[in-house]
Amino acid sequence: MTELVVRHESWPLAQTFTISRGSRTTAEVVVVELHGDGVRGSGECVPYPRYDETVEGVIGLIESLRIDLESGLDRETLQERLPGGAARNALDDAFWDLEAKRTGIPVQQRLGISDPAPVITAYTLSLDSPEKMGAAARQNVHRPLLKSKLAGDGDLERMAAIRENAPDATLIVDANEGWSADQVEPFSAELARLGIAMIEQPLPAAQDAILTELDHPVPLWADESCHTSGDLERIAPRYDLVNIKLDKTGGLTEALVLKEKARALDLGVMVGCMIGSSLAMAPAALLAQEVDYVDLDGPLLLGRDRDPGLRYEGSLLYPPLPELWG
Repeated sequence: MTELVVRHESWPLAQTFTISRGSRTTAEVVVVELHGDGVRGSGECVPYPRYDETVEGVIGLIESLRIDLESGLDRETLQERLPGGAARNALDDAFWDLEAKRTGIPVQQRLGISDPAPVITAYTLSLDSPEKMGAAARQNVHRPLLKSKLAGDGDLERMAAIRENAPDATLIVDANEGWSADQVEPFSAELARLGIAMIEQPLPAAQDAILTELDHPVPLWADESCHTSGDLERIAPRYDLVNIKLDKTGGLTEALVLKEKARALDLGVMVGCMIGSSLAMAPAALLAQEVDYVDLDGPLLLGRDRDPGLRYEGSLLYPPLPELWG
């Protein structure tokens, strides 16, 4: 018998975090625990309003499976019972952790990863004025990979200031659907001149078909436009890379499928995250082995993290220890 525990947690951010859709000062997460055979498996998700998710709604979805979970619902059946999204993510990752602890076989071993390596994660600069974003870049000039939140008007000035203050960093940008179609070509041309490596989700997901008609010397990657492997064939002609987030795929199980299918379509892969604690990042840190880019800086943006949490040395992220997950 499996016992379900689900709760809401609020984690303060180190500072206000702003993207094109607004600002936040806390990370609101849902934690799932599955107890069975004297061990506990844990998973964390981040309900995201952009996808019509709320903490209450996600908890309600999880609670709707309580009787089935206690009657033997397993990870494979879960994929059919819930759609991709935050609720399935927390449950799916808790199942992986529970299975590892029940069997004594670490998740990395089950994935065929004999010796997971530390990876370089991006560090995200919150949306602000060019002067403040340039100053933030200067404070993080030691980091090899910086990701900048953008919004449309003023973005070229923002990126010029960041490049000036971080001349040696690899720079990637995330518009969070904040550009218009007529900004894509001129912005991409200028960002190419600044040596920007990638542009994430320039247009709203519902309007991105036009990207096939627009020149963009800087590669584009899909975030809001790609949730699960079922989205890939539709979006592949429009983008060069996909950003895989467990809160979109609905957990590690579907994320592994998405990663494999993206590679088969010759799409680059980034493993990204919502802002959450180390528990949310831990499964993604294993998924992030052998991908093109990693953006798992959620704990670095918190005022405090779980103990034990993931180990970060600057921007170098180490695989999770069993005490945390997996």
